[in-house]
Amino acid sequence: MENLKELEKKTEEVAWLLKLLAHPKRFMLLCRLREWPKTVGDLEEYCAIWQSQLSQFLGKMKDEDILTCEKNGQYVSYSIADPRVIELMNQMQTIFCKK
Repeated sequence: MENLKELEKKTEEVAWLLKLLAHPKRFMLLCRLREWPKTVGDLEEYCAIWQSQLSQFLGKMKDEDILTCEKNGQYVSYSIADPRVIELMNQMQTIFCKK
């Protein structure tokens, strides 16, 4: 019975993460951040979204401990905080972005 409880906990965790990643623009942000930390300006240009929406997405993922940020002078750089997200992004690239 303990294994079932562990499985339920893990499936809830995975479902939570997939739900967070389900928005196409959030997913694009993570694809870009997978490489190295980026500023809001870099991400805004790459993902072609308004700064207000970008800030909302970044804030949500930061609140959920998916992202971390570091202030350097007047710039804030974001990076992926959870190594599982990087691994998941790498696997999805392998599966879906084959040439």
